[in-house]
Amino acid sequence: MQALLWEAPRSMAMRDAPMPAPEAGEVLIRVAYAGICGSELSGYLGHNSLRVPPLIMGHEFSGEIVEVGAHATALNPALQVGQAVTVNPLSCRGQSELQARGLDHLCPTRVLLGAHRPGAYAEFVAAPAASVLPLPASVSLRTGALTEPVACGVRIGELAGHVAGEDCLVIGAGPIGLLALQTLLRGGARRVLIADLDPARLAMGAALAGVALDPRQVEVVETVREATAGQGVAVAVDAVGTGATRAQCVAATRATGTVILSGLHEESSSIPVADVIRRELVLRGSFAYSPANFAAALALLAAGEIRLDPWIVEAPLAEGGQWFERLIEAPGNVAKVLLQPSSASPHA
Repeated sequence: MQALLWEAPRSMAMRDAPMPAPEAGEVLIRVAYAGICGSELSGYLGHNSLRVPPLIMGHEFSGEIVEVGAHATALNPALQVGQAVTVNPLSCRGQSELQARGLDHLCPTRVLLGAHRPGAYAEFVAAPAASVLPLPASVSLRTGALTEPVACGVRIGELAGHVAGEDCLVIGAGPIGLLALQTLLRGGARRVLIADLDPARLAMGAALAGVALDPRQVEVVETVREATAGQGVAVAVDAVGTGATRAQCVAATRATGTVILSGLHEESSSIPVADVIRRELVLRGSFAYSPANFAAALALLAAGEIRLDPWIVEAPLAEGGQWFERLIEAPGNVAKVLLQPSSASPHA
């Protein structure tokens, strides 16, 4: 089969790759759409220790089952050849107390498709049957490929807790920031202020009912405090992941409020810890999603309650390297790029 292989920092190329052979508890999927994730952008640059070249990346995807392993239906009776599906790319090789609590994504034995094993930037991918979710009739393969990033937004909303009637802040209007914005508004937030340096992305946030803050025009923390009578927001979400944006979220959050760190642009940075202590802030990391979050994300997409349209671009898998460069240098009004392997025949 053909696959888009990440060979070194800022180097991707289409290569011949072995066809995956699904194990007894797995299924083989013909990939229809595979999205580009922010964590893959940092991996592409060589800034993400989770990913080591050479590697077939790709963990947010949809497709059609073409082969079912011998024991796959015992693990997931709903599966059959020809079925349109999406896949939770996080699975556990063993059992743990965290997995028993429904937090599979935090299990020490977790495996990520597209990082620990070959992913979906290919014509075919093998996946554990227990992680495969059939798409409802109302969800196209195109929409189904968005389930994974939407699940990240659902997890952020879950960690934010009770936000009804509260003001919130999201820094970063990339895909996760836009999805976090929508999740907080669905949770009843009074206002969600959103900041981004890219005017086109900031416009997307405004179109999704966020209160846009342009850091080139205003001082974000000062503006947030002015808008909240000097208190700050109840919840601030950093969907970028730099030292500056993390510090801004801390400064913009009111005493006893919650700061959710989701962005991974920088693996380490300083945080004003004394400020956190003196104002008794809650710092929460938000990594990926639980299986329940993933199922909830698919339900939200089926109900049409969350979206990234009309800012989705579809492109051939062979153009993946070009789109990685575009998203790093100047993403503009693109919320998600969905790559399409040539052998797939995606349904509308």
